[in-house]
Amino acid sequence: MIIRPAPNWFRMLFVWHGSVLKAIIPQLAFMTLVSVLAMCTHGRILGEKIPLNTTPFTLCGVALTIFLAFRNNASYERYWEARRLWGNVLISARALISQFRNYVPASAAPFENRRVPRLLIAFAYALKHELRHSDPSVDFTRLLGAEQAAALGTRVFRPIVLLDEVRRHLAALKRAGALSDTQLWMMDQQINDLGAAVGGCERILATPIPFAYGVLLHRTVYAYCALLPFGLIDSIGFATPLICVFVSYTLLALEAIASEISDPFGLAPNNLALDAMTCTIERAVLELCDEALPPATQPGPHYQLT
Repeated sequence: MIIRPAPNWFRMLFVWHGSVLKAIIPQLAFMTLVSVLAMCTHGRILGEKIPLNTTPFTLCGVALTIFLAFRNNASYERYWEARRLWGNVLISARALISQFRNYVPASAAPFENRRVPRLLIAFAYALKHELRHSDPSVDFTRLLGAEQAAALGTRVFRPIVLLDEVRRHLAALKRAGALSDTQLWMMDQQINDLGAAVGGCERILATPIPFAYGVLLHRTVYAYCALLPFGLIDSIGFATPLICVFVSYTLLALEAIASEISDPFGLAPNNLALDAMTCTIERAVLELCDEALPPATQPGPHYQLT
């Protein structure tokens, strides 16, 4: 995720990092070559004039714009839902720790003051690593110890295992009389909300936008951009490469952005900053427990949070 002060209008024209321009330079170079070829041959291929004008491109452009808007809306909806789910993780984790700290007496027999907070922090890191297919062993060892980290390494759905352990701990407190039925119900609802957030994130991860949509859009964009110079050459002449590359940049960039944010849990510049979010959850939980806070995650080079 790119976190930077808003540049002025002139500097915004030349922003490089965080845009998708770097990813589509080869395609733009190809479109420039096609446009120059159309200009040099006056719209002919192998000596034959391609009978195109601006009318079909106007009609096709409207349809293509609508389809691009649909694809971008679908991708952004996935991105926003993922962000909302992670916001719910923070809300539920803070609520559960606040309830745990205030409702459970310190004298309760099975009470472990640090255990539940550490499990919740480990849950956030486990969810992040599951979504990014990365190794959680370092974070588990830091938070839970080497023995439990090794045990969790053999599990498949690690976030749910950690939530189950939190629920088991609360059930033990209830059996010991440290929690009332109402208090247990309130705390259990927070665990259910955390489990629902896990399920929502897994649904986004396991259900990409149907592949056929991407194929159709990809083919249509490239066909439109490749044929555009031959439809404009008779009307704008030597300006054809400039206009065609500009139009190609707009369409290709929209496709690239939609593709990037459709997988909100990745490491691309415009994906969600899961490292920063898990650090925020850890800091929020530890602050409620009156413990020292780790430093907040800061943007790296080029204002990027991962």
